[in-house]
Amino acid sequence: MTQSTEQDIIWLTPAAHESLKAELENLKGPVREEIVTRISEARDEGDLKENGGYHAAREEQGKNEGAILQLEDLLRRAISDLPPSDGIVEPGMVVTYKFEGDDDDEAEQFLLGARENEGYVDIAVYSPQAPLGEALLGARKGDTVAFDAPTGKTLQVMVLDVSAYGD
Repeated sequence: MTQSTEQDIIWLTPAAHESLKAELENLKGPVREEIVTRISEARDEGDLKENGGYHAAREEQGKNEGAILQLEDLLRRAISDLPPSDGIVEPGMVVTYKFEGDDDDEAEQFLLGARENEGYVDIAVYSPQAPLGEALLGARKGDTVAFDAPTGKTLQVMVLDVSAYGD
């Protein structure tokens, strides 16, 4: 078994973690059973070569098993522990920042964590692998950090505040 690195870890809010666990149990239980039942019923109809229902159910079974594997991997690597409120940007932190040279000086906020948190929080979510998230990892309040935007332009942001999610 390989050892997890910090890059492998996925930070989820407790709500997102519980919801994804429930989704996994649903896929492994009722959804899997329903697909197996449909495959069995289609087999009973006879010739499998021309049985569209059988082939559709088998395709759905493959997609379901793939989704199960993805969720199992994600949950195996997921943590929901809140990081310490030490003012350092890391997964699980809410970052308030502004773009340098931005005339309107409008501060923006995001939660640094897995994109799977979207829908469970009322704030934008950026992953640590996103250009902005990656650039801000390890930064502190007052730091100015430069990063290359997807457009190729180099942007600078100033960290205005850093706090643990839920603080």
